Amino acid sequence: MRPNDLKRTPMEAWRIMTLYEKFEQIVALILTFIISVVIIASLFKLTENVFLLIFKSVDSIQQHSLQQTFGMIMSVLIALEFKHSILKVVARIDSIIKVKTVILIAILAISRKFIILDVDKYPPSTIIALSASVLSLGVVYWLMRERDDRY
Repeated sequence: MRPNDLKRTPMEAWRIMTLYEKFEQIVALILTFIISVVIIASLFKLTENVFLLIFKSVDSIQQHSLQQTFGMIMSVLIALEFKHSILKVVARIDSIIKVKTVILIAILAISRKFIILDVDKYPPSTIIALSASVLSLGVVYWLMRERDDRY
């Protein structure tokens, strides 16, 4: 990102961009649109799922239904985080997607996996591997945050 980009209007910034920067902007806008459509579709499906849960009798609500609903909520949150990181590129706040954001999205995705995981269907080694993954990503995220706080 150039220092004066924040002072320019979008049209002025577009005129001085290189061909590749324009290409990046177009790709980021298309991705933002696609992710927005996915978020809207997911939100409709989530709303339908929640209404079905509400209108069932409380005794018939199964753990699997709740896990599925919470998994869907996490999916929407992950998609929103993706969209947010891409919008920063479009707004020229960030020139590339930050590694910290990718790590955060990975932590969210593994957390979602834990929510929807049926413990009886997976061997302990899989659960240990997922736990080690989220722990490692958490440590990396914490180290990156510590580094950013120093600067």
